[in-house]
Formats: sequence, C-alpha cells, structure tokens
Amino acid sequence: MDNLPKDKKIILFDGLCNLCDTSVQYVIKHDKKDSFRFVALQSDLGHKIIKHIGIDITKTDSVILYEPGIAYYFKAQAAIRIAEEIGGIYSFLTIFSILPNAILNYIYDYIAKNRYKWYGKKETCLIPTEEQKVKFLE
Repeated sequence: MDNLPKDKKIILFDGLCNLCDTSVQYVIKHDKKDSFRFVALQSDLGHKIIKHIGIDITKTDSVILYEPGIAYYFKAQAAIRIAEEIGGIYSFLTIFSILPNAILNYIYDYIAKNRYKWYGKKETCLIPTEEQKVKFLE
C-alpha cells in the first residue's frame, strides 16, 4: 500500500451502481481542493485496500473513505465526511453526525440495499474520461 498517495483521501465505491457513479461524478465536480482519489470496490486495487484495512466486504458493499495512514470510514460515516470535505449544499449532511451511527447506518443500509432497484446497475465499471483519469487510482 506504499504506492497510494498519502495526501489524498481515497473513495472506494461500487463501480457498477448508477447512484454511486452519479455520486462520484458529483464529488469530482465539487472537489475544489483536489482532496479525493477514486477506486472501484471491484478492482484489484480496491480488493487490496479492503484487505489492507481489514474490512469485511460481506458486511459493507458500498462507499468506503480511506485516508492512508490515518483512518477509514464506511457507510454513513464515510458519506458525511465526504460531504463535509467538499462543502457546498451537501455540507448540511454533517448535522446528521449528531445521530447515533446505528440509526445512520440503518438508513444508509436501506438505501444501499435498494440502490440497484431504484437507480439501476451497469454491466461494467465506470470508465473515466481523459480529464478524470488523474482522479482514479486504477
């Protein structure tokens, strides 16, 4: 894991999910501080990072925020920290951090469980545009 950028936060996302794809595109567009890099959960690097930080992927198949050498967050906690970093209209989500994680993750899990049904699923992972390639680690 030495080859990961130490000064960037890494968002691991479901590369087949349309909701996740839309969210990644939003973060890329609003990441004014160039804080984030992206890796699909389904990729080889995604699997290596998950194994390295010790997350059981059978218990979470959605967003993970990894800050190399510092910490990692998943589910609602990851979404709130990402929103906080990009600021703007979605920074209001940080107000929900006062709620217990169990409640936040229950809501998050409900959305994650239904994301393919509500938003659809791709056959292949997102292919970044030429301009976006610098944002993706694999």
